[in-house]
Amino acid sequence: MPETTLFRKILVANRSEVAVRIIRTARQMGYRTVAVYSTVDADAFHVHAADEAVCIGEPEPSASYLNIPALLEAARLSGADAVHPGYGFLAENGEFADACRGAGLVFIGPSGQAIRQMGNKARAKALMLDAGVPCVPGYQGEDQSASRLMAEARRIGFPVMIKACGGGGGRGMRIVHTAEQFEELLRSARAEAQNAFGNPDVILERAIVQPRHIEIQVAADRHGNVIHLGERDCSVQRRHQKLIEEAPSPAVTDELRAEMGAVAVMAARAIQYESLGTMEFLLDRDGHFYFMEMNTRLQVEHPVTEAVTGLDLVELQLRIAMGLPLPLRQEDVALRGHAIEVRLCAENPTRDFMPDSGTLSAWRPAHGVRVEHALAEGAAIPPFYDSMFAKLIAHGQDRTEATRRIACGLEDTVALGIHTNREFLHRCVTHEAFMAGRVTTAFLDEHRHELLSFPDGECQRALALGAALMLETGRGCSLASGLGALEVEIRLRLDAAEQESVVTLIRDSGGSYRIGSKDRSYAVRVAQLHRGQAKVICDGLMETVTFVREDVRLLFQSRGCSHELLDIARAQRWDTALRVENERGLVASTSGKITAILVSVGQGVSAGEPMLVMEAMKMEHIYNAPASGTVTTLNVGLGRHVHAGHLLAEIKS
Repeated sequence: MPETTLFRKILVANRSEVAVRIIRTARQMGYRTVAVYSTVDADAFHVHAADEAVCIGEPEPSASYLNIPALLEAARLSGADAVHPGYGFLAENGEFADACRGAGLVFIGPSGQAIRQMGNKARAKALMLDAGVPCVPGYQGEDQSASRLMAEARRIGFPVMIKACGGGGGRGMRIVHTAEQFEELLRSARAEAQNAFGNPDVILERAIVQPRHIEIQVAADRHGNVIHLGERDCSVQRRHQKLIEEAPSPAVTDELRAEMGAVAVMAARAIQYESLGTMEFLLDRDGHFYFMEMNTRLQVEHPVTEAVTGLDLVELQLRIAMGLPLPLRQEDVALRGHAIEVRLCAENPTRDFMPDSGTLSAWRPAHGVRVEHALAEGAAIPPFYDSMFAKLIAHGQDRTEATRRIACGLEDTVALGIHTNREFLHRCVTHEAFMAGRVTTAFLDEHRHELLSFPDGECQRALALGAALMLETGRGCSLASGLGALEVEIRLRLDAAEQESVVTLIRDSGGSYRIGSKDRSYAVRVAQLHRGQAKVICDGLMETVTFVREDVRLLFQSRGCSHELLDIARAQRWDTALRVENERGLVASTSGKITAILVSVGQGVSAGEPMLVMEAMKMEHIYNAPASGTVTTLNVGLGRHVHAGHLLAEIKS
């Protein structure tokens, strides 16, 4: 047996679902675990999942998990002798890896040198070119002046991709279609890169039109063994961030898999890599592939590889960190069946995927699929971190079965109280193009209307069903008294319809309702109510509806779709969209920090002109003027945190 590196207690330098995921395998292998948490995470799920926990504090909750001295002190205080960085935060920070090893801790990941080599996109691309790895043509020079970058963009030819040198996850990335767009998008990419990674430098690459995003999982030990574990297809993205991943890719043949895998192994050997890592490629329509970047860490989407290989990748990481040789050879790797993962995010797809935060009034993970999460009912989704709060993974004998399973899993998952992308994901995986395997990174742009629209007929049905539930569940509802069998008109607002509706309601002596709006009516009967669930019969069809009643709001899920119904007569305030329309004001649609103020009081603005920039959940969001006029009020300051619904500015025509 080779000499091993012994450790017994692992500090997980991360939070939420990834921390819980690592803790689960570590405990199964007989390790003690230590969680760390910021003050806003004091009651978080991952804190209770670990054997011990240490607060790494303030001042900024998001910065807490980036505080290397605090993390090292947490290891000392708890007696941890190993550190797992998870993914995100410091997972790809070479200085953190070196600091852990310098403190006598086992860092469960690659060397600091390997992280630095591949963590900077410019250096990584130069290394891969030297190693003979095919790369996208572009510019990765040290001259970062705007004039030089513009000249290089013209040389490469539009469309061109701007990418932050210092990180990934789609942050600091912009696609530029014309020279006229370049200056503004370069500024935006640099600002987001600085906020996310502390480095505003960028590289430029030729934009490959409608590619697939393919990544190869590699594993390497300290004994010189390197293998790949097949590919993952991560082409369904928004803002260059992955939303759906699957393994294997429907576009990759056995021959192409062997070729891409061999290149990935060669690249890992070129930097003497040790640990798990992922080589990411773009695959064009002609079958040519180009290196994009290497992620020197565990990936969010690692469960799909686990599902088709039967391996526990966290266990594999721990074995490598112990100094043990890989437990299998390349010829032992076999892919069985098909797996699909979807990322549940706190965001509003109908408002350009704007992040959301708040409280999960109801959270019920689906059965029959693997659900990775760190939540309980009533859990808070804070605005300081990434918007992903859970992920669902389905495995089947083939792609058709996996697709069917993930669609059912999404329908059965209940997440009420915040906006999520659950229904959007369901439309994605049930879309004809996805089911046929014809998906590229342009999938969302090509099918945006179909994926984001909500049929009017479904809105009317949900409105009728929700109106009956609101009456049956609400004391103090504006209609609670005097209903009898009389015809009544009420004003309700269904979020999916995004407008006020006048609903006509008639209740008979048997407790059944005839509810109508516009030119359609429904026969509705609430047959049973019990602990947040109702049996509702609508036009003869019975279904189980999950609901939460919150004073003037009813949150409910019907036919796999989540809804919020507002009793306008008793509402204490208008929602964001109505306030913007009525007050000609600029209102925060999510919580975040103001990073730029582009206008001043007394300044004239045109509709659509940028006014403010907010950083929310690690993304930059530009707030544009809702109408033309003069800025009369600015209720923000640079660096200030604001909450959703905050009136940022007012405009007078």
